[in-house]
Amino acid sequence: MDASSSAVAKADGEARPRVQSAARAIAILLAVAASDNGLTTKEISEQVGIGRQATYHLLHTLVEAGVLTRADGRRYLLGLRVGALAEGFTRQLSPGERLSPIVRELAQSTGETAYATSWWSDEITTLVVVQGTNPVRAAEVPQGSMGNAHARASGKLLLAYADPVVRRRYLDAHDRPALTAHTKTELVDLEADFERILELGYAEDMEEYAAGLCCLSVPIDFLGSPVALSIAVPRGRFEERRDRYLAELLDAARSGARTAED
Repeated sequence: MDASSSAVAKADGEARPRVQSAARAIAILLAVAASDNGLTTKEISEQVGIGRQATYHLLHTLVEAGVLTRADGRRYLLGLRVGALAEGFTRQLSPGERLSPIVRELAQSTGETAYATSWWSDEITTLVVVQGTNPVRAAEVPQGSMGNAHARASGKLLLAYADPVVRRRYLDAHDRPALTAHTKTELVDLEADFERILELGYAEDMEEYAAGLCCLSVPIDFLGSPVALSIAVPRGRFEERRDRYLAELLDAARSGARTAED
């Protein structure tokens, strides 16, 4: 049985049945979404790991459903009905109308790209992104981004404040690649970072996630959920303005907490 259709284990060790064709269809959609210019039937078959004939049948169904479309007779692209899924995802992912203005105000006051990140479905996820106004600014991390929490200020902050059991389970379940020469991948180093974050009340990464990029993050208890409020800054400007940025982040967090209580 291929990876897309392998059984999911129950807690008692028995196999839990699931609809194989649904799992394969989702795998096809994700493969096409991850491509730059769509995929051919052959490429989809190879990437998803299912036979060519089964791939043809699933593609036909997905095209009829409007979630895929066929371009130039060969390559499959996402269809128009995926827009409804994306819109629904954005709407459901939003932590509420009161969080976005806080991030927007922070981006305006600092001129830097600002983020709000929190736990969502057991993942550390970017919920809100507002681009900065400085001519040279950090590359934007898309809304809904997950992964590499070990290398991001926001991820480390949320892990630091999480229950130790939740934190260890997350770290054990996720790879910790060395994204740059500064990325900390060993548990002992990360645990030391978590202790420092709890002591200081904020987190930072110094080119741990991307070369030339530094980030600061502070916590907000927003409507009962832990949220990391962060900015991403090119290293040169970060070193010049770090203290000012930290003060603005802390002010924004205090303001955000008051807003959530109103």
